[in-house]
Amino acid sequence: MQHNVLILDFGSQYTQLIARRVRELNIFCEIFPYNHFPSDLSSFKAVILSGSPFSVRGEDAPHPDLSQIRGKMPLLAVCYGAQYLSHFSGGEVAPSNTREYGRANLSFIKENETFFEGVSQNSQVWMSHSDTIKKLPTNGVKLASTHDVENAAYKIEGETTYAIQFHPEVYHSTDGKQMLENFLVKIAEVPQNFTPNAFVEEMVAELKEKIQNDKVVLGLSGGVDSTVAAVLLHQAIGPNLHCIFVNNGLLRKNEFESVLHQYKDMGLNVKGVDASSRFLDELAGISDPETKRKTIGRVFIEVFDDESKISDDVKWLAQGTIYPDVIESVSVKGPSATIKSHHNVGGLPDFMKLKIVEPLRMLFKDEVRRVGATLGIDPALLGRHPFPGPGLSIRILGDITPEKVRILQEVDAVFIDGLKSWGLYDKVWQAGAILLPVNSVGVMGDERTYEKVVALRAVESTDGMTADWVHLPYDFLMKVSNDIINKVKGVNRVVYDISSKPPATIEWE
Repeated sequence: MQHNVLILDFGSQYTQLIARRVRELNIFCEIFPYNHFPSDLSSFKAVILSGSPFSVRGEDAPHPDLSQIRGKMPLLAVCYGAQYLSHFSGGEVAPSNTREYGRANLSFIKENETFFEGVSQNSQVWMSHSDTIKKLPTNGVKLASTHDVENAAYKIEGETTYAIQFHPEVYHSTDGKQMLENFLVKIAEVPQNFTPNAFVEEMVAELKEKIQNDKVVLGLSGGVDSTVAAVLLHQAIGPNLHCIFVNNGLLRKNEFESVLHQYKDMGLNVKGVDASSRFLDELAGISDPETKRKTIGRVFIEVFDDESKISDDVKWLAQGTIYPDVIESVSVKGPSATIKSHHNVGGLPDFMKLKIVEPLRMLFKDEVRRVGATLGIDPALLGRHPFPGPGLSIRILGDITPEKVRILQEVDAVFIDGLKSWGLYDKVWQAGAILLPVNSVGVMGDERTYEKVVALRAVESTDGMTADWVHLPYDFLMKVSNDIINKVKGVNRVVYDISSKPPATIEWE
């Protein structure tokens, strides 16, 4: 992709949101750690500095080398970036009397400034910092203020450098997207040519060039990412793509059979492998969630290796890795911490001498869906909720047994089928059930019961980086709860999870 925007990550929780807002403008961008970005910047047209949990006044403050950027390329500094440019370039940053966090409104905007074209006086912005810029850097010109922040935005004369103390990338900044567009399109003149059609054309051509006549093996999961990756590869190399769909015993009820049939109807060269007993045997007695993930990953590789020996000339392994997997699995000092391991990232063991191809590596989830639509994939398949790679194992808290899997599959089926029948499925980003490691007292008929508790989870999100719980109708929750307790043997209590991410995560493990 040409005409990139480079985003330097200083560890802000909002860094990926910056990238998402830029992509929404049909502009391709990439995130790199502030201390490890490309030495060749020739393909980049502009640079954005992210915020950070650090203070520029601290001894541990991130210090980027901007010698090849500042004054040579259009630069937008956000929050920490704005304070950094001021503090180390003749200005002054000091602790704020009150922590400046949350909504604020612009009380002053300098007239005739391209950066603020289309931005109204009193526009709402989102602050998130404990320091404030007391004095602008050398050649700094104030562009905007709020009632509490004098230097909310500034530019540096003699450079194409702009800086803002607020976060334009969050939804709470009403005109944030307009400001980003003003900077990238009107000031930096970055072309808006990153579209699903353009991506498909370029990626298919790239795959043809890279793979030639080699054979590729791909593990299908039934999810959106691996499916879109498979169709992209199928367009590029046709029957040289060999897909394997493994039943790890932890899929949704009847999913192995239904999804396998769907793949064959799509014309994909796919083989179904039922390895459920092997996975469940290996998971017996394991309760730690990371150990579950690693065990499933190891067994999957073993099964996959056994099944992928279709031909001696299979040289490539394709994966449905997407951009958040890549970013969250990079752990360096400063940038965003890894929350948990990702099953798609980390490479292969030495005994699998295959090269990796990841056609979706630079896309966010919603972009993958748009590419899938461009490829003509069934909307019902593209609209499927995300499902964790380790399957139901991380929705069964504690150890895994066949009986627990049966219970959770039945509960999940009632919940998901209920969402569909009530017309709620497409209004939810992800939904599922969690089997808790506790029993509760109940009464059925005249008998006392002591059975399992399940939690239902439904969230709304764009890409899974943040998520809010969905306010499902009480009548629906009542009906689903009754259906679960009446139809699923072993469950006598249903609860609904109303936690958001952050501070919680979408999955419980």
